[in-house]
Amino acid sequence: MPTASTPRDFAHVTSWVFDLDNTLYPHHLLWQQVDDRIRSFIVDFLKVPPDEAFRVQKDYYKRYGTTMRGLMTEHALDHTKYLDYVHEIDHSVLEPNPALGALLQKLPGRKLILTNGTRKHADAVMKKLEVHEHFEDIFDIVAAELEPKPAAITYERFLARHDVDPAKAAMFEDLARNLAVPHAMGMTTVLVVPSPGNTIKREAWELQGRDDPHIDHVTDDLTGFLASVLRDN
Repeated sequence: MPTASTPRDFAHVTSWVFDLDNTLYPHHLLWQQVDDRIRSFIVDFLKVPPDEAFRVQKDYYKRYGTTMRGLMTEHALDHTKYLDYVHEIDHSVLEPNPALGALLQKLPGRKLILTNGTRKHADAVMKKLEVHEHFEDIFDIVAAELEPKPAAITYERFLARHDVDPAKAAMFEDLARNLAVPHAMGMTTVLVVPSPGNTIKREAWELQGRDDPHIDHVTDDLTGFLASVLRDN
């Protein structure tokens, strides 16, 4: 059996589970738009100035898994209006990634998306990247009954919905805390970190955890990493 010092490998993997934002594409390409719209929504919803909206946004994100969940819990937010507003962004900055698509096609088994975003947003991203045909399905925040990662119930619902055996699955994700439950369930975990020179500032806690025992692998180059997985297996 693997130990904390022996990372799990991929030889047994038949289900490949990917987060969407900041995992399938670089963090800086879309997130600033979403981040700005979340703050704008809070300004209008709570009638607070931008600096207070920023504080609330980041506080809820850290404590509840998503800013939306915090607003729902503490302010009775209508999630539909929020999700429609914050994901109304320009996806045209994304470009096709044929190299990623070719590697996804070669991965043996099923490919699934598990995201705290919406299906509509995920569809738009995947079509711009031209990787949508390689994925069986998307498990979004609505399918999760509005419970975001890293809540254990979210992963349990995902596994049940798609009949995934976690002992034969790998999870790719950009936040270390979102890999703790998958690892405990038996998944091989891969933390996707920002590439050198990434210009979008992230909260310090978002960048922590790469050395935690529930992280089997770390990469700043998803395409290169998948290529190495295919070579080694």
